[in-house]
Amino acid sequence: MYKTFDATEIAPNAIHRLIVGAIAPRPIAFASTVNAMGQPNLAPFSFFNAFGVNPTTIIFSPARRGRDNTTKHTFENIKEVPEVVINAVTYSMVEQVSLASAEFPQGISEFEKAGFTPLASDKVKPFRVKESPVQWECKVRQVIETGTGGGAANLIICEVVMVHVRADILTDDGNINTSKIDLVGRMGTDYYVRAHGEALFEVEKPYHKPAIGIDALPFSLKNSPLLTGNELGRLGSVEAMPSPGELAEARSISGVHSILNHSVLTREAKTEKLHQMVREALQQGNKRHALILGWLLEDE
Repeated sequence: MYKTFDATEIAPNAIHRLIVGAIAPRPIAFASTVNAMGQPNLAPFSFFNAFGVNPTTIIFSPARRGRDNTTKHTFENIKEVPEVVINAVTYSMVEQVSLASAEFPQGISEFEKAGFTPLASDKVKPFRVKESPVQWECKVRQVIETGTGGGAANLIICEVVMVHVRADILTDDGNINTSKIDLVGRMGTDYYVRAHGEALFEVEKPYHKPAIGIDALPFSLKNSPLLTGNELGRLGSVEAMPSPGELAEARSISGVHSILNHSVLTREAKTEKLHQMVREALQQGNKRHALILGWLLEDE
């Protein structure tokens, strides 16, 4: 059962609560700008993401304030100096970043108020944040004002012209080490999420290789009361159906053989035991063996 809302009729503050609660976690753009007088400003924005690499495009939105329909200093600065540095936000700096979102008067430096260290940029006027492990120097290519009412988005479309990455978070092959960068994301209300430790997990992407799909799984697997949707997704990402030889070899495994040939167990009980073995194989990272186990009763 769902509670349904008409997005064209719901109040802006109500749809905002739904967006920040459900479209999450969101990366945070810690945006550094300057005004025409060269005065710096720092502010975080979670309506933000990357959208391409040729050219490298980042978009964020310093939206109009919902309470009084005023615009933010970041937006005003970009109108005067169309350049910005987007600094990554990590767990070690998130409280300072939050402080920088306070409504300080125009001309007051959030670098000083929030205790951040400004670094000169190479190709743009705004400063980089030394405490951030990744800094994106950007030229603003386009500003799209989506409306004039409170809460309306102002899309700042940026082209990255220089990237600075702290060396200790890079792997030997030049990738960002996810376990070292320790990023945070924005949730609803006052909540954040930390991309670190047990919160990190891997899902192998089926790029450039076939996958059988969940629809190709045997009926008993697709309708298993034991297996989850995630587990079925892993089974469906296997490249090919089990071969007769693989099925025959699996039947000879002692534990499997005893289940299949048990004289008392019902078919339902055998299915449950095999699906337990399927789950164990998936937990061990052996998707193909798990698929073969799940296919055994269907082959009889």
